[in-house]
Amino acid sequence: MSTTVTAARPAPRQLANLSPLAQLRAGRLTRRLVQLFVGLSMYGLAMAMMVRAGVGLDPWDVFHYGVSLHTGWSLGVAVIVVSIPVLLLWAPLRQWPGLGTVANAVWIGVATDISLRVLPDAHGLSHQVPLFAAALVINGLGGALYIGSQLGPGPRDGLMTGLHRRTGVSLRLVRTGIELTVLVIGWLLGGIVGIGTLAYALLIGPLVQFFLPACIVELPERHTPTEVKLAERGD
Repeated sequence: MSTTVTAARPAPRQLANLSPLAQLRAGRLTRRLVQLFVGLSMYGLAMAMMVRAGVGLDPWDVFHYGVSLHTGWSLGVAVIVVSIPVLLLWAPLRQWPGLGTVANAVWIGVATDISLRVLPDAHGLSHQVPLFAAALVINGLGGALYIGSQLGPGPRDGLMTGLHRRTGVSLRLVRTGIELTVLVIGWLLGGIVGIGTLAYALLIGPLVQFFLPACIVELPERHTPTEVKLAERGD
């Protein structure tokens, strides 16, 4: 009589529910910092690629682009400046930013401006669509890398989760309300809205969710895992 032994599958990696101080003490900090900044740099590159593709931006970047048109700021500076009042909104929500939150607020804008200086505009759909598609994949991977570094959410994601926790309104509804608001305001300011905006809204969540399991840095200490809810951008 033969018996079949089935090897146990390893448990999937999970994000840990960490305070800002615990994020720094959790271990593997050098690896996590490198991954954080690689992810944020990819995110900024993807934003610049979407601008050059010219077929639409994600809702927050429609708003950032509109702000840049009316202030004379570069897109990257607009991203950084908008992050400040968003972070201030964390205070009444009792949210605490982590190192990754602050890095997200600053470095994505820097990476976006650097990328815009070297990337040319795409002309014709045969160039615009592939450029946007590549940007979408890079954005999804970059988002998964910075989330997986476990150093804190981006300012906009933290606003979403903070409102969800304080109001009890579903995460999906909170996200939809915020993004529709900034999309409409950004469009009125002249931000780029197009088929790419819709494609981003439909595909970025599944893309981040696809990449995230492989991007979560396993921590050497035991921490309480938190449920990963990706209605996600993201910064």
